[in-house]
Formats: sequence, C-alpha cells, structure tokens
Amino acid sequence: MKVLLVGASGYIGSAVSSHLAAAGHQVVALVRTPGRSDVRHEQRVADLTDPASLSRAVTSDIDAVINLATPTGDASADAAATTALTDPLRGTGRAFVYASGVWVLGATGPAAADESAPVNPLPIVGYRPSIERQVLDLAADGVRATVIRPGVVHGNGGGIPALLVELARKHGHPTYVGEGSVHWPMVHVEDLAELFVATVERAPAGSLWHGVAESSVLVRDLAAAAGAVAGVAGEPQPWPLEDARAELGAPFADALALDQTVSGEAARTGLDWLPRRAGAIADVRELS
Repeated sequence: MKVLLVGASGYIGSAVSSHLAAAGHQVVALVRTPGRSDVRHEQRVADLTDPASLSRAVTSDIDAVINLATPTGDASADAAATTALTDPLRGTGRAFVYASGVWVLGATGPAAADESAPVNPLPIVGYRPSIERQVLDLAADGVRATVIRPGVVHGNGGGIPALLVELARKHGHPTYVGEGSVHWPMVHVEDLAELFVATVERAPAGSLWHGVAESSVLVRDLAAAAGAVAGVAGEPQPWPLEDARAELGAPFADALALDQTVSGEAARTGLDWLPRRAGAIADVRELS
C-alpha cells in the first residue's frame, strides 16, 4: 500500500513510518515545509489549516491516509482538515485512520472501559469525540474509516513518562500529579505502531480500537521508577493539582491526574495485535 502519513516526523509518527516500511508499504510523508531532512520518505507539502492543500496531497495513487497530527485546538479547522483528507477517498474503499486518545473517555473508575464505553472528554480533548464521529460516519460513504485511541504512550526514551523523570529531578523526589490512586492505561510506542499497521491493513470500516497494552498502571509506581532513573530517593510525593496547573496549564495537569482503566482486548482479538515490548515501569527503569 502507498500510505500518506500526516505527522510522520513526530514521536508516534516516526515509529509508525518505520513499521509501515518494514511491513512492505510505501510511506508518503505530509510535511508543511519541503525537503525535511528528518523524514526519509517521499514528501508532499500541505498544511492542516489549508484544506485545499490537503486534498491535493491525496492523489489517486494513495491507498490509505493515517492522520497522526497534533490537533490544532480549533474544532472547525480540524473538522475541515478531516473533510479535506477524506473527500478524495469517498466511494473508493480506501482507508483512513484517525488517531484520537483514551482521554476522551474521562475518568473510568476501576472497571476497564472498552470501545463501547461512553465518552466524557477532558477539556484538553474536548472536541475530539466529534472528530471521531465524523471519521466513523465516513464508512457509509465508501471509506474504510477507523479510529485508534492510544493509551499513554511510552518507549524509546520519550512520551509522558519521561516527564516524570524530569519532575523527579526538579522536585528532588519522585513526583506525580494528583492522587496516589491514579492509574494510566499505557502502550509502548513500537507496539502502538504495529497496531496502526494492522488497522490500515485490515480493520473494517467504521471500527474503533483502543491502543492499550497495559490497562491500568499505578502512576505512583511509575513515579518511583522515574525517581530511580533521576537518581533521587524517597517515597513518591504528590504534586498538588493546583500547583501543577499553575506550571503545566490546567488542561494538561488535569489529564495527568486522570484515573483510568481501559481495555485493549478488542484489538488483540479483532486484529491479532500482540503487544510484546516492556511494560511502562520496566521501560522507564531501562532509561537508566
């Protein structure tokens, strides 16, 4: 397949592009400026705020589009970008994969939330459910449209868990935001990339998948591992939410304090997805 990848140079996009290529697919990176040296694939120039440029990039030789781009923060702009990327796919059966995230579920409680769970998005992802619905509705228009909701991504020295290492160094002790009972659903970036490949290859139109390898990781334990990497001792300490909001911004701080348990079982059974990398705590320890 020839796959147009939006966000190919990002943390997740870099892994997805590598796994697509390893699976024999041809990657075409959508970039805002030509000649990007950090992108080793064919490049096409477009901008998420210029719908016409997006539609021009989806030529007849493109078999699938994966949108991993960071949302602009403007609901109408992101909806217009989705329309522009998918209009050339209508009636063709070609694939479109949209990356959302589990934060659209809000607090889940201890029972693992699957893909049928209602959404209750945090402000940081407030309009993403409407984009998800826009994408999934394209199945009725002849697009093999799907949505993936990744958990909190870790691996390769990046992702949000790396922030916990920085916080431990800054505060002088292992640190987490909010309550000690907070759990995060998590996934290694390489495992997540394999899920994107499986989805673009064979997921049915109108399907929604949780990209979660570990349904519930206690963030307090993750902070302890981050503290060991940072070289600071002691019990993990909470960073009061109001203080975290003042420094990180309320939307992001509230997301870090969100307690979730999310199931990724559907992708395992429906797409034969087999996460096999180190879990989040072991992965953070390996940073040392």
